[in-house]
Amino acid sequence: MLEFMRNKRVSVARKDPETFSIQAELDDSIYSLSLFLRVRIRDLKCLSIKGEWRRWTTPECPRALGFLDQAEGFILGPGIEGRIHKTLGRTSCRHFANLMIECARAAQATQAMVQWEQAKETDPDMTLKAFMAGKGGPPQGGNPCADGLNNGVESCVGERNKDVRSCAERPNNDNKPGPTPERDKSGFVVDLHIHTFPASACASDSVEAMVGSARERGLDALCLTDHNHVWSQQDVDRLMDRLNFRIFRGNEIMTDQGDMLVFGFHQAIDRVIKLRELAGLVETAGGFIIAAHPFRGFLTFGTGQLGLTPQKAMEREMFNHVHAIETLNGKVTQKENRLAAQVAEGLGLPCTGGSDAHDVSNVGIYATRFNDALANEQELVEALRAGACAPVLFFT
Repeated sequence: MLEFMRNKRVSVARKDPETFSIQAELDDSIYSLSLFLRVRIRDLKCLSIKGEWRRWTTPECPRALGFLDQAEGFILGPGIEGRIHKTLGRTSCRHFANLMIECARAAQATQAMVQWEQAKETDPDMTLKAFMAGKGGPPQGGNPCADGLNNGVESCVGERNKDVRSCAERPNNDNKPGPTPERDKSGFVVDLHIHTFPASACASDSVEAMVGSARERGLDALCLTDHNHVWSQQDVDRLMDRLNFRIFRGNEIMTDQGDMLVFGFHQAIDRVIKLRELAGLVETAGGFIIAAHPFRGFLTFGTGQLGLTPQKAMEREMFNHVHAIETLNGKVTQKENRLAAQVAEGLGLPCTGGSDAHDVSNVGIYATRFNDALANEQELVEALRAGACAPVLFFT
């Protein structure tokens, strides 16, 4: 059986009266990396930061280390998430950005613990609950794990999730595929590839935040394609009623031949499944499979060095089991998107676009335009099957 497990851990220790020492680790079968921070207790200023890579997929990953010092001087208080995403997430690596956000939340929680200990010196009977109520509530942040305070001065965040992601390379505005994609806000435009927290542990923003960004940027709908996560129709209906925005269900399922975006299929898959098996299940359910970022990481050294021509790429087994190819993805290189488009054209497969956003900054960068408005999930699947759609460059 093919299996995958991700482990993430953030620990905070008070090394002296003035500072915290924070260590964050992410380790799975593909990536292994760490962050080390020194943070001033009184204002949560990041005094120093360094990173370490132990296992990676492309040379872009270790290069991210050179950009970490941009975070020195950051105040890791509530609301820091956006700044981390705009700096480390775009110029360094999304893995490091997400780890630093966890560090910030853990630092906020541990600072509250220290302040509570100090308050008890004058009021020994004060409980943590009463202290936090006096501060206006617990530390802010999207990850509830980071609020787990213990009885010492250390706090620890741990989570395990079946998920694989790659490094962000550089800002998406520098990642336009050629030929230049269509930029068109006509029709009914949907971001078909979105991840939200906590359904996807590697994401940083909630459904509410992602929908807010989608609405501001003029999208007509978005699809929740959290990793190996099945959203119930009832939950999505409640979200749509509350947020007054069209939301469709999807899933990004990890297979032995890469990640697949699946629509109209809602069986929980908690393992790395063989693509042939998944295709049979989806076909029986009347669903639709899109090969997500099919050449991510393939072209690091250039097609010439790899000998990967569009003709050879078309021979990959995966394309016998999918209905369409994602040819505009916001997390891969220009060359990788271009090759995906060439393969789709050569095989006569429909093309789609999606941001692959894990936070609000990337929502709608790429999307898919449909000819007609889509009222529900069934209409989405039918439009995809009819090929009545096109990938678009939507937001820059």
